[in-house]
Amino acid sequence: MALSKISEARALSDEELLEAIADTKRELFQLRFQKATRQLDKQVHQFKHTRHRLAQLMTVQRERQLAALEAEAEAEATTESVSA
Repeated sequence: MALSKISEARALSDEELLEAIADTKRELFQLRFQKATRQLDKQVHQFKHTRHRLAQLMTVQRERQLAALEAEAEAEATTESVSA
């Protein structure tokens, strides 16, 4: 199983992104639980893939947050310049 591409994460809508983050966190929890109870079979690479996917999803989420803040600040700056 190859690592997922970040372009796939960027193609998701905001709701799908939040759902994917929750699902990935749940999957990571399940993997940790299986490891702790010694039920995890030769699939240790899934930890790497799942953590990588979670990092991608959270990166995209943060990019969108920063873009929204930047757009908001820009809108305030134009409003202030028009008022003055």
